[in-house]
Amino acid sequence: MHHVEETTSTNTVLADALDRGEVGDRTVLVADHQTAGRGRLDRRWEAPPGANLLVSIAFDGRRVREAGASPVDPMELTRRVGLAVCDAARARRSDVEIGLKWPNDVMLAGRKLAGVLAQRSTSTGHVVVGAGVNLAWSPWDAAQLDDDAIGASCSPADFLVTLLESLDAQPSTFGDEYRAALLTLGQRVRVELPGDRFVTGSAIDLDPDGRLIVDVDGGVPMAVDAGDVVHLRPV
Repeated sequence: MHHVEETTSTNTVLADALDRGEVGDRTVLVADHQTAGRGRLDRRWEAPPGANLLVSIAFDGRRVREAGASPVDPMELTRRVGLAVCDAARARRSDVEIGLKWPNDVMLAGRKLAGVLAQRSTSTGHVVVGAGVNLAWSPWDAAQLDDDAIGASCSPADFLVTLLESLDAQPSTFGDEYRAALLTLGQRVRVELPGDRFVTGSAIDLDPDGRLIVDVDGGVPMAVDAGDVVHLRPV
């Protein structure tokens, strides 16, 4: 585990170090502050220094190949880390609903608590998964874990320990646990697709590869492997 006070992006720095062979599988990089943090679709991810957990975890594709196992899968690792974040948040807040919004968000009481982002190296096959968790600060439209009204608070270091323990304890097959935590299933959703397209319908299932199956209004079920999902409220 490596800790720095400030860096550009934990994902970028850890991925570069892994490419150069300077770090290995399950290396963790945590920062107090990021100056160039990014989320999905290259959105900026920013928080005051020391307020939130900003962390990336390395999964070395070269080591996996040498062991004869299947290549590391960014979608699977996104789900695994997201589930671990969810478990760590639930361990500290039992007063509100905490779950996952497909594909990579952790939600607290209907608002975003954390985002998870995986990136794969095309040259080495490694995957780095980053997570930003709102602990003591959040944007106006998001959630944070700390709640002074009920005395709930958590340091980034303590939250990280629980997250990593949960990740290490996950079984090789974790589909049931992921489904149980996934708030998206059964919801009316709008899925914003690449190319400024979108579909609306009901999220009815996941396929074996983790793609979201949406029963599209006026159409047939479709499998979505990339897109932003909005949970639609009933009128």
